[in-house]
Amino acid sequence: FYRQGLALISVPTIRNLPEALNPQIKSLNYLNNILAKIEALNCGYDEAIMLDSLGYVAECTGDNIFIVKNKHLYTPPQCMGTLRGITRDTVLEIARKSKISVHEHVLTRHEVYISDECFLTGTAAEIVPVVKVDGRIIGTGKPGELTLNLMKKFKECTKKEGVRY
Repeated sequence: FYRQGLALISVPTIRNLPEALNPQIKSLNYLNNILAKIEALNCGYDEAIMLDSLGYVAECTGDNIFIVKNKHLYTPPQCMGTLRGITRDTVLEIARKSKISVHEHVLTRHEVYISDECFLTGTAAEIVPVVKVDGRIIGTGKPGELTLNLMKKFKECTKKEGVRY
Protein backbone atom coordinates (compact mmCIF):
# COMPACT_ATOMS: atom_id res chain seq x y z
CA PHE A 1 0.00 0.00 0.00
CA TYR A 2 2.84 2.41 0.75
CA ARG A 3 4.34 1.99 -2.73
CA GLN A 4 1.24 1.31 -4.84
CA GLY A 5 -1.50 3.08 -2.87
CA LEU A 6 -4.77 2.05 -1.33
CA ALA A 7 -8.28 1.85 -2.79
CA LEU A 8 -11.13 3.13 -0.58
CA ILE A 9 -14.90 2.91 -0.67
CA SER A 10 -17.37 5.24 0.99
CA VAL A 11 -19.93 3.38 3.08
CA PRO A 12 -23.40 4.20 4.43
CA THR A 13 -22.45 3.79 8.10
CA ILE A 14 -21.96 7.34 9.38
CA ARG A 15 -19.39 8.64 11.82
CA ASN A 16 -20.71 9.07 15.37
CA LEU A 17 -22.23 12.50 15.91
CA PRO A 18 -19.79 14.73 17.81
CA GLU A 19 -22.76 16.00 19.85
CA ALA A 20 -23.48 12.44 21.00
CA LEU A 21 -19.91 11.44 21.83
CA ASN A 22 -17.05 13.91 21.95
CA PRO A 23 -14.54 12.59 19.37
CA GLN A 24 -11.66 13.98 21.44
CA ILE A 25 -12.40 11.37 24.10
CA LYS A 26 -10.66 8.06 23.40
CA SER A 27 -13.51 5.95 24.73
CA LEU A 28 -12.93 2.83 22.60
CA ASN A 29 -16.50 3.25 21.32
CA TYR A 30 -15.65 2.22 17.76
CA LEU A 31 -18.80 0.28 16.87
CA ASN A 32 -19.64 2.52 13.90
CA ASN A 33 -16.04 2.32 12.70
CA ILE A 34 -16.06 -1.48 13.00
CA LEU A 35 -19.33 -1.71 11.07
CA ALA A 36 -17.91 0.54 8.35
CA LYS A 37 -14.75 -1.58 8.18
CA ILE A 38 -16.87 -4.73 7.78
CA GLU A 39 -18.81 -3.04 4.96
CA ALA A 40 -15.55 -2.18 3.20
CA LEU A 41 -14.16 -5.70 3.60
CA ASN A 42 -17.42 -7.21 2.32
CA CYS A 43 -17.07 -5.05 -0.80
CA GLY A 44 -13.45 -6.13 -1.33
CA TYR A 45 -11.79 -2.98 0.03
CA ASP A 46 -9.35 -2.63 2.91
CA GLU A 47 -10.60 0.73 4.16
CA ALA A 48 -13.72 2.88 4.12
CA ILE A 49 -14.48 6.58 4.08
CA MET A 50 -17.01 7.51 6.74
CA LEU A 51 -19.30 10.47 6.22
CA ASP A 52 -20.92 12.63 8.86
CA SER A 53 -24.71 12.89 9.27
CA LEU A 54 -24.83 15.62 6.58
CA GLY A 55 -22.92 13.55 4.03
CA TYR A 56 -19.56 15.28 4.33
CA VAL A 57 -16.28 13.35 4.56
CA ALA A 58 -15.36 12.86 8.22
CA GLU A 59 -12.55 10.28 8.34
CA CYS A 60 -11.82 6.64 7.63
CA THR A 61 -12.44 3.76 10.02
CA GLY A 62 -9.14 4.24 11.83
CA ASP A 63 -7.36 7.04 9.97
CA ASN A 64 -7.63 10.72 9.17
CA ILE A 65 -8.01 11.65 5.50
CA PHE A 66 -6.20 14.33 3.49
CA ILE A 67 -6.45 15.47 -0.10
CA VAL A 68 -4.15 17.57 -2.25
CA LYS A 69 -5.51 19.94 -4.88
CA ASN A 70 -3.31 22.41 -6.77
CA LYS A 71 -0.50 21.82 -4.24
CA HIS A 72 -2.77 22.79 -1.32
CA LEU A 73 -3.41 20.31 1.50
CA TYR A 74 -6.97 19.81 2.78
CA THR A 75 -8.38 17.79 5.67
CA PRO A 76 -11.71 17.85 7.50
CA PRO A 77 -11.74 20.07 10.59
CA GLN A 78 -12.00 18.62 14.07
CA CYS A 79 -15.53 20.02 14.47
CA MET A 80 -16.64 17.41 11.89
CA GLY A 81 -16.17 14.70 14.48
CA THR A 82 -12.74 13.55 13.41
CA LEU A 83 -10.45 12.09 16.00
CA ARG A 84 -7.51 14.32 16.76
CA GLY A 85 -4.44 12.33 15.88
CA ILE A 86 -0.77 12.78 16.67
CA THR A 87 0.16 11.74 13.14
CA ARG A 88 -2.45 14.13 11.68
CA ASP A 89 -1.08 17.01 13.76
CA THR A 90 2.52 16.13 12.83
CA VAL A 91 1.67 16.06 9.10
CA LEU A 92 -0.04 19.45 9.40
CA GLU A 93 3.04 20.84 11.17
CA ILE A 94 5.43 19.39 8.58
CA ALA A 95 3.31 20.80 5.76
CA ARG A 96 3.23 24.27 7.29
CA LYS A 97 7.01 24.23 7.88
CA SER A 98 7.41 23.15 4.23
CA LYS A 99 5.37 26.19 3.12
CA ILE A 100 2.49 24.02 1.88
CA SER A 101 -0.87 25.78 2.20
CA VAL A 102 -2.96 23.85 4.74
CA HIS A 103 -6.75 24.08 4.92
CA GLU A 104 -9.00 22.45 7.48
CA HIS A 105 -12.47 22.63 5.97
CA VAL A 106 -15.52 20.55 5.13
CA LEU A 107 -14.83 18.07 2.30
CA THR A 108 -17.30 16.47 -0.06
CA ARG A 109 -16.77 13.14 -1.78
CA HIS A 110 -16.66 15.07 -5.06
CA GLU A 111 -13.65 17.02 -3.79
CA VAL A 112 -11.96 13.74 -2.95
CA TYR A 113 -12.78 12.32 -6.41
CA ILE A 114 -11.24 15.28 -8.25
CA SER A 115 -8.25 15.69 -5.96
CA ASP A 116 -4.72 15.45 -7.31
CA GLU A 117 -3.64 13.24 -4.40
CA CYS A 118 -5.15 11.61 -1.35
CA PHE A 119 -3.64 9.94 1.70
CA LEU A 120 -4.52 8.67 5.16
CA THR A 121 -2.73 9.20 8.45
CA GLY A 122 -2.77 7.13 11.61
CA THR A 123 -0.48 6.19 14.46
CA ALA A 124 0.15 2.64 13.25
CA ALA A 125 -0.19 3.33 9.51
CA GLU A 126 1.69 6.65 9.55
CA ILE A 127 1.00 7.97 6.01
CA VAL A 128 -0.67 5.73 3.41
CA PRO A 129 -1.25 6.96 -0.17
CA VAL A 130 -4.73 6.50 -1.69
CA VAL A 131 -5.02 5.99 -5.44
CA LYS A 132 -8.69 5.09 -5.91
CA VAL A 133 -11.95 6.06 -4.18
CA ASP A 134 -15.31 4.51 -5.06
CA GLY A 135 -13.81 3.14 -8.27
CA ARG A 136 -12.49 6.57 -9.35
CA ILE A 137 -8.78 7.00 -9.95
CA ILE A 138 -7.22 9.77 -7.87
CA GLY A 139 -4.69 11.90 -9.75
CA THR A 140 -2.43 9.68 -11.84
CA GLY A 141 -3.48 6.49 -10.05
CA LYS A 142 -0.12 6.37 -8.27
CA PRO A 143 1.07 7.87 -4.97
CA GLY A 144 1.57 11.59 -5.56
CA GLU A 145 4.68 13.70 -5.23
CA LEU A 146 3.47 15.76 -2.27
CA THR A 147 2.31 12.61 -0.45
CA LEU A 148 5.65 10.88 -1.01
CA ASN A 149 7.49 14.01 0.16
CA LEU A 150 5.39 14.18 3.35
CA MET A 151 6.03 10.46 3.95
CA LYS A 152 9.78 11.07 3.71
CA LYS A 153 9.69 14.11 6.00
CA PHE A 154 7.48 12.28 8.51
CA LYS A 155 10.01 9.41 8.69
CA GLU A 156 12.83 11.91 9.20
CA CYS A 157 10.85 13.68 11.92
CA THR A 158 10.07 10.50 13.85
CA LYS A 159 13.65 9.28 13.66
CA LYS A 160 14.98 12.66 14.74
CA GLU A 161 12.67 12.60 17.77
CA GLY A 162 13.93 9.14 18.69
CA VAL A 163 10.67 7.37 17.90
CA ARG A 164 11.09 3.99 16.24
CA TYR A 165 8.29 2.02 14.59
